[in-house]
Amino acid sequence: MSQSFSPSVYASHYGPGIEGLDNAKAPGPGLYYRGYALEYRADSYEGEGAPENSEVTVNVAANRFVWVTGANFLGADVIAETVIPLINIDLNIGNGAVRDEQFNVEDIFVGSVLSWHNQWWDAVAGAGMWFDTLDDDSPADPGHDYNEVMLTYGANFYLTDKKDVSISALSRYLIPDDSEVDEELIVEWGLKKNLETGIDIGIVGYDLWQTSGGNSESHAIGVEAGYFWGSIKLGLNAAYYNDYDSSENFEGDTFRLTLTKVL
Repeated sequence: MSQSFSPSVYASHYGPGIEGLDNAKAPGPGLYYRGYALEYRADSYEGEGAPENSEVTVNVAANRFVWVTGANFLGADVIAETVIPLINIDLNIGNGAVRDEQFNVEDIFVGSVLSWHNQWWDAVAGAGMWFDTLDDDSPADPGHDYNEVMLTYGANFYLTDKKDVSISALSRYLIPDDSEVDEELIVEWGLKKNLETGIDIGIVGYDLWQTSGGNSESHAIGVEAGYFWGSIKLGLNAAYYNDYDSSENFEGDTFRLTLTKVL
């Protein structure tokens, strides 16, 4: 199950590449912490939205708290969550024509999710709000100056009885309260194999489209590996993505570490 922030300074609040393997699978009742460390580097912009010799580096440290309440609604587990991201953006447009670097807390997310479970699949559906908690006073400010509704829906499908092979897709639809900002659809996907050693490996990717008049899109593919230490209730995942096709957007690489801790 997924969440977070935006690795493109022109994107919505949620940035793709945050979740990969088993991204639509929620845990059992309890309190969980997920910490995300992400770096996005791009030295080219595909399209007319920025001049040549434009580049951006984004570093993210996001704190996500998830409470699987134990309550049940419509046959699903009820989940509450919040995300507090810290972001540093280093922006260089047109070989120094615009040069700015900012570090701050990005807008905060609060939401809820319903999670269904089955022998052969898991599914999630949720809704939440990114709240305008930070001013957007300079080109590299992490704030967006608008609130944004985020709708979530996705599923994991297990291809074997042992559930050691799975395919997953998680979609985000983002609706800003500013008519000058385009809505976005983001789909993150993964194909996972759980090895006998307990290590998870797989192929991951994402696809992003603007859907309300804009023509920005991005498509990426990458790899991910992870391991969960049951004795200390802690998991660690590492992933790499490459933007292989973009339009009116930066094109670069994403590196991500995800720490999961049962509290």
